[in-house]
Amino acid sequence: MPAKGSVLVIDDQRDSREAVASALEPLGFAVLSASSGAEGLQAATSHQPDVILLDVLMPGMDGYEVCQRLKASQETKLIPVVFLTGFDSREARLRGLELGATDFLTKPFDLVELEVRVRNLVSFRHLTQDLDDAEQILLTIARAVEARDVGTGDHCDRLSNLAAKLGQRLGLDEASIKALRRAGYLHDIGKIGIPDRVLLKTGPLDEEEWRIMRSHVEIGVRMCSPLRTLRSVLPIIRHHHEKWNGSGYPDGLVGEEIPLLARVFQVVDVFDALTSERPYRQPETPQGALAIIREETARGWWDPRIVDAFVDYLHHEQGGSRDGDLAAPPP
Repeated sequence: MPAKGSVLVIDDQRDSREAVASALEPLGFAVLSASSGAEGLQAATSHQPDVILLDVLMPGMDGYEVCQRLKASQETKLIPVVFLTGFDSREARLRGLELGATDFLTKPFDLVELEVRVRNLVSFRHLTQDLDDAEQILLTIARAVEARDVGTGDHCDRLSNLAAKLGQRLGLDEASIKALRRAGYLHDIGKIGIPDRVLLKTGPLDEEEWRIMRSHVEIGVRMCSPLRTLRSVLPIIRHHHEKWNGSGYPDGLVGEEIPLLARVFQVVDVFDALTSERPYRQPETPQGALAIIREETARGWWDPRIVDAFVDYLHHEQGGSRDGDLAAPPP
């Protein structure tokens, strides 16, 4: 019978490790143990437990440092950490919470309380893993869409990086920058539902083909909307083809009716498209692409403030004046 979940106990005291194992193993949990912070970090990375029970006071690397390292690592940052502590001071709890601890158990701990806390956190961990797996599946689909569209190359990687840098230039918060990064990969995921005869057509699209092509934004929203973690990305997916003067799609939004992150993203999307080689045309130079974007801004397509910020960003990265020649933006 498979284990209900796995628990890693990091504690220099053997009695404490054995007490946890004795309490949880009969209930169906797999219990791993480590007697030092360094050993615990290695075990957490290699075994990916569902919950970590971490002693605060250990020789050498204490529990606070172990927790800080766990939360700084991409591989272990989402694993719930419960501090085991022999003292119950407000300062200790605040410090632990600041470092990313999920909960505390005071030694000697109540075995029923231990079971309940572990069971709840294992369930939470499995839920977050399911959500993470679903997001990774969507990102894989987005990569497949990119591969279908001949000539886009590493379009998603470039967009993700460039959109985040423009967001930072505009002083956006971390959540917004994260949404821009994700949008780099997911903005055109709905093209998975567009037939090759339309998506890969090298000549002009007729009216019906344009109707089919425009539907990719709504398909993308439907694909990503079940995941709460992607809610901040949905406005970018839906509205990155809107235009400042209302002539875009799908909703014909005007000016600041267009969500801010969509307005930020569309500028870098257009720039990357113009500077990338396609089967039907040669790439523009960065300077040529900016000239086209300025013309389109004067025509009423893009948010002038964001275009100015993007131009400033590119010239700042190049260390030159606004009117100087530009190389390709940094990777």
